Amino acid sequence: MASPSPRTIHVVVFPFMSKGHTIPTFDLARFLLCRKISITIFTTPANRPFFSNSLSDTNINIIEIPFPQNIQGVPPSVESTDKLPSMTLFPTFVNATKLMKPHFEKALESLPPVTFMITDGFLGWTLDSANKFGIPRLVYYGMSAFTTALSISATSLLRTELSDDEYFQVPDFPWIKITRNDFDSPLRDRDPKGPHFDFIMESIMATSKSYGQLVNSFYELESVYVDYCNRISSPKSWCIGPFCAVHEPSKEKQEKPSYIKWLDGMLEQGKQVLYVAFGTQAELSPDQFKEIKIGLEKSQGTCGNRAVDQREILSHRSVEGFLSHCGWNSVIESICTEVPILAWPMMADQHLNARMVVEVIKIGLRAETCDGSVRGFVKWEGLEKSAKELMEGDKGKEARKKVKEIGEAAINAVKEGGSSWQTLNELIVELTESKSV
Repeated sequence: MASPSPRTIHVVVFPFMSKGHTIPTFDLARFLLCRKISITIFTTPANRPFFSNSLSDTNINIIEIPFPQNIQGVPPSVESTDKLPSMTLFPTFVNATKLMKPHFEKALESLPPVTFMITDGFLGWTLDSANKFGIPRLVYYGMSAFTTALSISATSLLRTELSDDEYFQVPDFPWIKITRNDFDSPLRDRDPKGPHFDFIMESIMATSKSYGQLVNSFYELESVYVDYCNRISSPKSWCIGPFCAVHEPSKEKQEKPSYIKWLDGMLEQGKQVLYVAFGTQAELSPDQFKEIKIGLEKSQGTCGNRAVDQREILSHRSVEGFLSHCGWNSVIESICTEVPILAWPMMADQHLNARMVVEVIKIGLRAETCDGSVRGFVKWEGLEKSAKELMEGDKGKEARKKVKEIGEAAINAVKEGGSSWQTLNELIVELTESKSV
């Protein structure tokens, strides 16, 4: 049976209320727009301006539904995790999103027929809504296949008496050694329990019953880990990224931001720049922040504390290194702009991403901690030494060469005929044919 015209395809997208989840979802939406797909994206009132500004050059339909009010511990008008006073409120915040379900379903009723929906893995309750309306649900977590695979494989060992910094071989990937400290609580706990763990298990269960899982990566980078996930768990993982490689920067002549003018000046002087960013959720102690400041001044690094376009900075020819927390979005952007990483993971999946960056694909070095552990304090001397090695040393040169190779492969993956381009084609055909049967 011939697949229907692409113009009949309508997709609902619902990202989680967190910048790190939302931004790549915008890129994914643009990727789908390239296929002449109609898109409706959901958000909440406080997040609406960010959506409207980010998507102003598209015809994406934005629908806002109310975020629950009077949630204990969550300040009024806070509708995004990066605005929470502390990440200890995360389980409360994420569980509150379940109260949005009636509003989501009411909005779905009024929409034209939906071919499939893409919702964040943290919004597991959307599976019920998808099933109620007979809509296939695709899940997006914003994690690498590497992290997913290692998390599955290492689970049994994390329940043993291994100490926090004791290295162990990952059972299904014996060439990789990690520690309990590469995981966050509750996954690292010997006997995990509590609201956060319950939420994780609910999300995993909802994911397993969904149609598929989208991965912001490309098969050539993670083939071993994608194949593993697809062999031992469900649903099928589809590598259709890097999403950021699809979005072309605006060609309009605009006044350059001050930080780009500054970078232009560095380039004219022949100076290399180390870009420093720790994402939207990092919580650094005052003592640690002081050490960063000294270490960067000693190594002549650059740190921005204002709202900047990270991709624009990484694309600038003066930027030769990236001191990063290793959130997956940052890793992928670094790969696409061919900038090597100085890895300093803080939380969530960042420690495993750092393992991948430094030890597996070798596109970066690790910031040196004073006790050698992955969660140790970084003194300015260690930061200066690591930064200089990345920017000027032989290991830095090797990482720069490697990230250039992988970066070229990443861009090719989303071009017509590339692996991610073909995978997205296959997925769309499969979903449209299943809807038309």
